[in-house]
Parts: sequence; C-alpha cells; structure tokens
Amino acid sequence: MQAVILAAGKGTRLRPLTDDKPKALVEVDGRPLLEDVFDNLLEVGADELIVVVGHLKEQIIDRYGDTYEGVPITYAHQREQLGLAHAILQVEPHVDDDFVLMLGDNVFRGNLGDVVNRQREDRADAAFLVEEVPWEEASRYGVLDTNEYGEIVEVMEKPEDPPSNLVMTGFYTFTPAIFHACHLVQQSDRGEYELPDAIDLLIQSGRTIDAIRMEGWRVDVGYPEDRDRVEEKLRDELGRDVVSVTLTEPSSEAETD
Repeated sequence: MQAVILAAGKGTRLRPLTDDKPKALVEVDGRPLLEDVFDNLLEVGADELIVVVGHLKEQIIDRYGDTYEGVPITYAHQREQLGLAHAILQVEPHVDDDFVLMLGDNVFRGNLGDVVNRQREDRADAAFLVEEVPWEEASRYGVLDTNEYGEIVEVMEKPEDPPSNLVMTGFYTFTPAIFHACHLVQQSDRGEYELPDAIDLLIQSGRTIDAIRMEGWRVDVGYPEDRDRVEEKLRDELGRDVVSVTLTEPSSEAETD
C-alpha cells in the first residue's frame, strides 16, 4: 500500500517555530511531526512513502534520504504551494493504485486502520476520518453537510458560515479517481486548488464516499499553541502508559483517549 504525505507547506502560522525549517520538521516531544506521520502510516501497513515536498525541501530529503525504517521513500516536488488538490496531482506519476493520504502536520492517536479496512472492503473512491469540532473552529477545516439520513451531500473548504461542525481530519484513502477530480477543480477565492472541492466532485458524480467517525484524538498543528497541546496529550498518555491505535473495526470495548 502506497502512502502519500503532504509536507510542502511553509507553516507561516507556526512562526517562529518555522523560521528556519519546513513545517513538517517542527518537533513535538523531541521528534519531527513528519516522523510521527511516518510511524502511523507504517502501523497501518504502508510499504512505500511518497512525500510531497516544497518549502525548504532539502532539509527533509537530507534528513530521511531514500528510506525510513526500511520502507522506501519517493519525493514529489510541489514548486508552488497552490493547495492540497494541486499537491496531490504532483504524486500522480508515482501512484499505481489505491493509496492513503495523510497531512504532514497532524498528530493522530486513533482508528486510522478503520479507514484502510473500509477502503479494502467497500472499494470506496474516498474514505476519511471525520470528527466534530467546536462550532467556532469549523471554518478552519473542510466541512461536511449531511442530509436527514446522515448521508454526505456536500463538502466545502473553510466556509465562512459552516453548515455543520462535522469536519474532515487529515487522513484519507483514495482510488485514482481523485486525480481526475483534482484536475477538474477550479481555483478558489483563496487562490488554491482545494481538496474538499475535489472530494465534492466525487460526491456529485455519484462515487462511493465513506466517512468514519474519529476515535481517539487528533491535533492539527497549525499554531505554536497546538504543539503545546499535543505535547501535553502525549505526556498524559505516557503517564497512563496507554497508547491506543485501533487497526480493526471499532467496537464498544475499543480503548480510546
């Protein structure tokens, strides 16, 4: 299973932590964010890592080279940071089949394996973890609008007036159909090619999309205070000697934090 990691960002909101390094190399609890992402992907069975690099890319390439823990790394170069859909298109020549996508600035302790399992069972064109966030934070994310039956009818990127507080996290699986959708996406008002717009095109075309509720926790490290929050959560986990990563379908007995 190939895994794509988006790690080309500058991390301007993370300054001064990113004054001299790419966002993905900001350290949390003494380790770069990117290593935590790699470890999560290896846990769910990734046998190739495809890293999209851009800003200060040499630091990432020099640090990790061609392999991580024996798993080969391929680098794809995003020369302009024009959004996540644009970043995904940079890996199109390297992807052979279904793949996992993970954002390089998210720390997860949760049921990532459920998404991979669902993809294999349902052959959905997209599957991803979702979570409810405080309403005032929803406009930071890709927001899902659902009908009365709980079916996803629309996905929108950072809406000013979110229709719900149910948002996509930074972990997805896709079939190659996502590449066609990304090619069709129009530039947003923010000047970017948005991944939620590509997923919305899949929805509107009748493709199978699965949303799986997050179990455990996730932190999107966008600001310096987010890094502090992650480190506090990790310290709490170590204090209890509990790390929960679920690789099977969730059950009522699943251990979460």
